[in-house]
Amino acid sequence: MRLQEIIFELGNDNNWRLIALEIMPDHVHMFLEVDPTFAPSVIIKRVKGRASHHLRREFPELLKLATLWSPSYFCSTTGNALHRDSKKVYSNSTTCEVQISGF
Repeated sequence: MRLQEIIFELGNDNNWRLIALEIMPDHVHMFLEVDPTFAPSVIIKRVKGRASHHLRREFPELLKLATLWSPSYFCSTTGNALHRDSKKVYSNSTTCEVQISGF
């Protein structure tokens, strides 16, 4: 899936550790381990910006949409938390949910 590839590339470029990713038809869930100096709003802006740029260039039919992403998102930081699917403790982790526009 192209959106997944874009998010993986962005994570590598920014030294983010992508712990979990779930792409739904109308939103995306990400569980990231990032440097605590990264503001969650910056992470979301980078994901939405790069994804919109690449997806619209590669899939011209998306140009018909006024926006690819809705302006909203939900983000929560976990600090030193135990991820529900793992016994490992993740420090300074951020979970983000972003909404795709039009849904």
